[in-house]
Amino acid sequence: MKKKGTRAERELIHLFHNNNWGVIRSAGSGSTPLPSSDILVSNKKKLLAIECKFIKHIKKYLYPDEIKQLKEFAEKFNAEPLFAIKFQNKGWYFIRPEELNTSKNGNYNLSLEEAKKKGATFQKLIEVN
Repeated sequence: MKKKGTRAERELIHLFHNNNWGVIRSAGSGSTPLPSSDILVSNKKKLLAIECKFIKHIKKYLYPDEIKQLKEFAEKFNAEPLFAIKFQNKGWYFIRPEELNTSKNGNYNLSLEEAKKKGATFQKLIEVN
C-alpha cells in the first residue's frame, strides 16, 4: 500500500505543478517523530500544507496524532493544513482537519459521502485559491 500512497502523492504533485502551483514533496514524512506534511504547495496567494492519503475503501480513519502533527507543521509555516484523500477511482478530495468526523473512540474519519459534501475537489480547490 505504501507504493500506491507514494504514487498518489506524486500524482498530486504533478496536478499542482501542471496548474502553475509551486510544490515540494517531503520525502519520508511520517517516518520521523517531527511534525511534517507530505507536500507544501503555493500559488503566491496561498500556502497549503497537505497530508496525502490513498484508500481503496469508502472510509478513511485518522489518528488524533496525525491531525495534531499536520496542524503544528502548518502553523510553523503559516500554511493552511489540508488532508488530500484519494478514494480509488473516485478522485481527490481536500478537507480541513476541523471538518473531519470524530468517532466514539476519539479517532477521526471521513467517508466518501462526507468528502463529497464537505470537501473540495482538486478543480474547486485551485479555482478558489
